[in-house]
Amino acid sequence: MNTLEQSLGSIARSIPGATALLHANQLDFCCAGNLTLRDAATERGLDAADLAVQLDAMRGDPPQGRDWRSAPAEELVGHIVERFHDQHREQLPELIRLARRVEHVHARRPDCPAGLADHLQAMHQELESHMMKEEQVLFPMLAKSMRAQADGPISVMRFEHDQHGEALARLAELTDGLVPPSGACNTWRALYLGLGAFRDDLIEHIHLENNILFDETAAAEVEQA
Repeated sequence: MNTLEQSLGSIARSIPGATALLHANQLDFCCAGNLTLRDAATERGLDAADLAVQLDAMRGDPPQGRDWRSAPAEELVGHIVERFHDQHREQLPELIRLARRVEHVHARRPDCPAGLADHLQAMHQELESHMMKEEQVLFPMLAKSMRAQADGPISVMRFEHDQHGEALARLAELTDGLVPPSGACNTWRALYLGLGAFRDDLIEHIHLENNILFDETAAAEVEQA
C-alpha cells in the first residue's frame, strides 16, 4: 500500500520505529489512527511526502521488541495490564502529589501550572474507571475469543481513549508542552519528567489497544507479511 494512503494506526503497528517519528511530528496514531498519513500531515501543515520517504526507509528494519500483532489476545491483554495498567496506578498518585507541591510553593509565579493537580486527579479517576471496565468486562471477553460480543464495549473504550487524548492535550497546555521554565526547582523538573513518561506510556497503551487488540485487521496484516 502507498504509505501516504496508509492509516496512521496501520503505520504505527507495521513499521518498526514509526511511532517515534509520528510522535515527534505530533501525529496522533492512537485516537486518530484511522486518518491517512496524507490527511493527518496536511492537517498539521507537514510535508506528507517527506514523512512517507522517512517511513519507507524504515521498512524492513529489524523489529525492536515484540510484534504484538501475532500474539494471542490473552497474552496481549496480560501485557497491557502488567505493563500499563499497573504502571499508571503507580505513576499518577505521585505525579498528583508533586503537582500540588509545585502549585503550592510557586503559586505566585506567572508560569506556575495552576490547575495541573486537579487535572491529573480527574485523569486518574477517569483512567481508573476505564481500566476497571477493561479488566472486568472487555478483556475477559477478548481473552475467551468472544470478539463478536465485544463490539459494543470496544466502541465505548475507543470513545474513552479519545477523551484520554483530549486530556493529554490539556496537560500539554497547562505545562507549556512539559518544558520546565527557567529557574524551575528540582521538584518541578522531576514532575515534568514524570509527566513525560506517563504521557508516552499512555500513548503506547492506547496504541496497543486501538490499533492491535481491538483492530481485526492487525492479524490479517501479519498473515499478508
